[in-house]
Order: sequence, then structure tokens, then C-alpha cells
Amino acid sequence: MTHDHDLELLPTPAQTKAALNPPAGRNGGDLVVETLHGLGAATVFGLPGQHALGMFDALRRSDLRYVGLRVENNAGFAADAYGRVTGEVAPLLLSTGPGALMSLAALQEAAAASAPVLAIGSQIPVAGLGGGRHGYLHELRDQQASFRDVVKSVHTVRTQSQIPSAIAAAWESALTAPHGPVWVEIPQDVLLAETTLPVVTAMDATPRDLVPRPELTAVAADLLSRAERPVIIAGGGVVRSDASGKLLALAEKLSAPVVTTFGGKGAFPWEHPLSLQSWMEDRHTTDLLEDADVLLVVGSGLGELSSNYHTFAPRGRVIQIEADAGKLESNHPALGIHADARLALSALVETVTERVDPSAPERVAALLTAVRERLDGQDLTFERQILNSVREALPAASPSFWDMTILAYWAWSAWPGALHSAQGAGGLGYGFPAALGAAAADPSKPVLAVSGDGGAMYSIAELATAKQYNLPVTWLIVDDGGYGILREYMTDAFGEATATELARPDFVALAESFGVPAVRTSPETLRDDLAKSLAEPGPSVVVLPALLKMFAPTHLG
Repeated sequence: MTHDHDLELLPTPAQTKAALNPPAGRNGGDLVVETLHGLGAATVFGLPGQHALGMFDALRRSDLRYVGLRVENNAGFAADAYGRVTGEVAPLLLSTGPGALMSLAALQEAAAASAPVLAIGSQIPVAGLGGGRHGYLHELRDQQASFRDVVKSVHTVRTQSQIPSAIAAAWESALTAPHGPVWVEIPQDVLLAETTLPVVTAMDATPRDLVPRPELTAVAADLLSRAERPVIIAGGGVVRSDASGKLLALAEKLSAPVVTTFGGKGAFPWEHPLSLQSWMEDRHTTDLLEDADVLLVVGSGLGELSSNYHTFAPRGRVIQIEADAGKLESNHPALGIHADARLALSALVETVTERVDPSAPERVAALLTAVRERLDGQDLTFERQILNSVREALPAASPSFWDMTILAYWAWSAWPGALHSAQGAGGLGYGFPAALGAAAADPSKPVLAVSGDGGAMYSIAELATAKQYNLPVTWLIVDDGGYGILREYMTDAFGEATATELARPDFVALAESFGVPAVRTSPETLRDDLAKSLAEPGPSVVVLPALLKMFAPTHLG
């Protein structure tokens, strides 16, 4: 007896003919790019290397768009951003040994930010696998081991027939909530050998939904419905699961104020009467969260930055919705619900009882007033004006990518809405290559990158990439002559700073040597210079010499 679904698995006559007569001149690399195409990939990032040449040779026989960067770590940051802004898997092609290892910092950031990066690296020939010391170029005793603690899953290929299945499994892993980077490695000889296998056709690697347990959402809905002072913390999981609409509906139904973590910026309307905005490093916010009798935490593990450096101590009942099971109740006891944020919020919206609390907007307004007054007392007008100038210059629909620099630390709290930064893992060099990845995803609108002079030096080589692909990225470099935030930390802790002062190039002349237009601006002309650069096609650089200060921390007292 033949079932209908069995018939769907049978090849058509045309598919049979094509399978029996595959085109000549293909190798294992073709199976890689055919699989990526069959899974729906359109753009790949990477950097060629000797062991990976089979993949790169196959690219010229494919329809995949290749964006090549100059440093593997930067290629990883670009793929990370592509995954963040599209929600799609971002393939990253790398070579063995040094090339692979150079991507680890970027993959750590992708893991921390749950960006779906599919890293495919080459390996030494099959005969060298297994830990022996054969003396192959780029040889490591166990290359997988370097990635296993960083990525979600590791997949090793030893034969050409394993390539499609391994990549499909990795693809599904990358897109299963929580999203994250994955690692596939394929030996050099497997990539280079001619193949007679059929051309890989469309493949399905649909991740399973992470559905909340109904008995837990029933308890959560009851707690929230009966709460007198409910408050919601919205993390990056809300953004990644496209659950902002569900969050808004729930907050309004409950009259519950919402604060977004730095990773969750953009999850809730900034100027909404229930928006506490993103002042997670402010004691006034911490106090309000501690005073909640029911605190709903969605898509956040309440880590260091989201808990005001672990000074947050909730007194009420905590409900935590989190797709990463390892983060459930990892910092605070809670009603833990292991689920995708969108699905869990949908269940709550449908089951909570509407409550009206006219005092909730008043408490929000009082909190934001207290935050402003605290900043007003610290002589920080200059810093706030600089951030406002950047905000005014950037078109509303344009994304921004921020390196680990003082202006970015301000933006985490004060930037009105969505932004992307490296605050997950905290490594330098993210801003500019990430912006290139976002521009590759959508070149129709300008993208802003923000770096300090120290972080900018990690990414200077990518000016060549920006020029080569004519990507519409404007790079704002705030030049304070060193690692500014570390200078401030060390001065506060030890009375003086060490190893923070840096010699640096003339960034304007350097950018122009790459053929990239550049301008040196001032605080007074920043908005206009930045807006002009963003309006021009292609890449550009704006350099702002400025010494910025951070607002005083509230977690040390």
C-alpha cells in the first residue's frame, strides 16, 4: 500500500534523469554550495585558504553571492550581523587551523547574541584525522575541540555523501531556538575530489518550534492577572523571535511597565507610556524591578549587564521565559518556562485577565524623571549632545552597529530604540565589519558603524572590503587616543591608567588611501557631517576627536 506522503518522496522522471547524468567537473566543494543553495542561502561570507579552495572554486559555478573580508574574525562579525538583521542563516566559509581559529571571537559573540551563523571550515586530509601528528599544514590535534565550547553544535564530514546531511543538520541547529552559531568541518581531500554524486536539490531543514508547556503558562497567567505591580523585562529573545507585537499586547493588557535589556533594545516602543526604556545600569530602575510583586522576564538570562552587575535582588515572584534551557533560573529562582518568546507570549496574551492600573504610567514617568535628574547632576551635557547628534543624523530605518567604546556604552542605555552591539561577548572590533554584513543583507539603505580609535584598528583592513563591494556603510570613529573606557576604569580603580594610550594613524588620510571618502568633524558639526556622509552612496568615514566620559555607576555603592 502506497501512502500520499510516500509518493512525495519518489523522484519525478526529470529528477531521475538529472540524477543519473550529473554535470562533469564538480568536486566536493560543489556539494557544499549546492546544499547551501538548496537550503535557501543567497549570500556567503568568508576568506579563502589552501585547504578550503575546493569550496571557493565551486562558488564560481553557483548563484551564491560571495562577500569576502580581509580577516576571518571580521568575516564572522559580518555573518553575525547578516543573521541578526535577516533572521536567516549566514554561511561563513573558512580554512583550516589559523583561519578557523581566527573566527572564534566572532563566533563567541554570535553565540552570546544568538546569531545563526553556519561556519564551514576545511580540515586536513582524512588520513590525518584522529589526533595523530602527521605534520600536515595547519594541523591541530583536535580542531573540533576549539569550537565545541563556543558553538551550539559541531558536525564533522569524512565522505562526500555526508556533506548535504551534515550541513542540513547544522542549518537546523543554527535556527532552532535559541539561534546560534554552528561548526561544520570537511577535509581538504573530500572537498577537492571529483564527485559523481547528483546535484543537490532543495532541502528542508526546518527547526522545530519550542512550545511552552501549557500548565506553566496557566500558572504564569494567573500570577500576572492577580499581580498588583507587575513589571516586564524584555531581552534579546523577544527581538530574535519577532515577538515585539505580542509583548506590546501583553503589557497593555496588564498595564505592566516594560524595561528592555541592552540586547533587547527595540523590543518595546521607546516613547510608550509603559516604557521604562533601557536604563538597566541605574539604581532607580533596579529599585522599581525589585519592588514588582510579579516580574516577567522574557528572553533574558538576567546576566551581569541585565542585573546591574548582579546587584538586582527581586523580592516578588519571578517568571522567566527563555529558549536557552541553561539560562533558566541560572541567576534567580523563578517559574521557568523553556520556550520561544513569541509562542509563550502568545499563550499569555490569550489567557491573562485584563487589568487596568492608571498609576503604572505615573510610576514610569517618575522613574524616567529620576534617571534624568541623576544624569543632570553629573555634568554630562557634552556626551548626551554627541549621542543626540548621531541619532538625529541617522535615518529612522537605518540600522546601527556599535563597537565596545564609551559612546556605545551610552547608547546601550540612552539610544532610543534598536541597535546592534558586541555587548554579548564584549570583544573589540565588531562595529564596522558587522555593519558591512548588514549592508550586504540590504544595500538599499545606509548603515552606521561606531567605533573608538582602539577598536577601529581591529577593522581597518575592511575599508578595502567596503570599497570593493561599494557597501553603504558610514563609519564614525571617536578618536580619544586610546582605550578610553579602560583608561577610565583603571583611573577610577588604581589612580592612573596603564597600557591604554595608543599611537594611531591619521584616520582620514588612511581611509582616503583606500578610496573611501572621509572627513574630520567636530562636536558642533557632527550631525551635519554624519548626515551628509550617510546620504552619499558607498562607504565613508567620519572621524570625531573627542574625550567622552561615562555616567557614574550605581552598582558600587
